[in-house]
Amino acid sequence: MTTAAPRPVPLLSPSRPRPPRVRTAGSGDTTALAELSRPFARSGVLRERPDSLYAARAAEFLVAVGSDGGIEGCVGLRVYEGEGAHTGVLYNFCVAGHRQGRGAGGALLRTALALGRTQALGALFTATTGDGRLFRRYGFTPATARRAPRVWAESLDPRRDALILARTL
Repeated sequence: MTTAAPRPVPLLSPSRPRPPRVRTAGSGDTTALAELSRPFARSGVLRERPDSLYAARAAEFLVAVGSDGGIEGCVGLRVYEGEGAHTGVLYNFCVAGHRQGRGAGGALLRTALALGRTQALGALFTATTGDGRLFRRYGFTPATARRAPRVWAESLDPRRDALILARTL
């Protein structure tokens, strides 16, 4: 009987790109956040937001950073306290068109869920004008505005007919 030493199996195949690194945005990322979000706002997928919002709330954003150091995607995580609940809302979730389908959205969502758990949030909410397929893959289910943070739910534009999704953490 002959035995051979096992060969290491690569975790990532050469044809599969490495998922982007996710980190908290900083003040130096505000222009990139606004530029990344702008085409999605023009198309109606995201709400139009002033550049000043990205500057004021940069610390709420997670960014997916590609191997070249550029920002490939982002999501905001806003925490709401009150009415006996400590919940979060994911907003402004977008991934650059040329990077979609390559793991950036999943990496952002996994990090947001982990961050929500470390902040002891009871639930995360989001609203999407799409089908919410990625969110559903990560355990989000349709919810009513009644369950969501009141201030956020009241800020939703009914003309956008957004689907509200929630996930208990």
